[in-house]
Amino acid sequence: MRLKDQVALVTGSGRGIGREIALALAREGAAVAVAARSQDEVNAVRKEIEGMGRRTCAGQCDVTDRDQVARLVREVEATLGPITILVNNAGIAASVKTVEMDDALWERILRVNLTGTYLCTKAVLPGMLRRQYGRIINLASTGGKVGFLYSAAYCASKHGVLGFTRALALEVAKHGITVNAICPGFAETRMTDESIRRIVEKTGRTPEAARQALEALNPQQRLIRPEEVAAVAVMLATPGAGGIHGQAINVDGGAVMS
Repeated sequence: MRLKDQVALVTGSGRGIGREIALALAREGAAVAVAARSQDEVNAVRKEIEGMGRRTCAGQCDVTDRDQVARLVREVEATLGPITILVNNAGIAASVKTVEMDDALWERILRVNLTGTYLCTKAVLPGMLRRQYGRIINLASTGGKVGFLYSAAYCASKHGVLGFTRALALEVAKHGITVNAICPGFAETRMTDESIRRIVEKTGRTPEAARQALEALNPQQRLIRPEEVAAVAVMLATPGAGGIHGQAINVDGGAVMS
């Protein structure tokens, strides 16, 4: 087990990619704290991890709330020990023309996707600096490298996550901490299901045609599986990945080759 004696906190881990990352880290021996806004969802994931015989805890948290984040980190470290792996996965999306964008929605997307990543990192980073070790993994998107139609707020937030990742990587490079981002393409998640629903509403296509349109963006002609993203997260979380730093790794079947 590559992550024995490690303690991981995974935000947005009640379902989808976050859930798969939490389970994959646990399979490799890590103690895993699962966190999301839905207590029912994180409790279900916690039970799955307990079934593996791993130490775990679950917390309800809004990553845009500084006090909730601070409380979550305190509770995790009191229960499982010092956090050595942070996976910033919590995120939201919306499809809307910029001219029709509600300012509150714009702010909400940036606060969850970008400010939430910052707040969680800031809460965990002092301990990593004291111990001179840590792994920070930020879930961005191929939308952090290119633009997607009607997704200005989402793309802006994910471009911001990549900028934050690279700048922070320089700050902590001499302290045994790595900071990297993963950029998934369209994946088999509830968020993609919502994208398909919006395509159907806006274009009148059938759900199958809408799904095929997203699959066509991937040269492999398919959606990415959450466990494929989780495999990269596990690799980045291992002690042996210390030389991988400040990178934005695509998991998209070759849709974006940069």
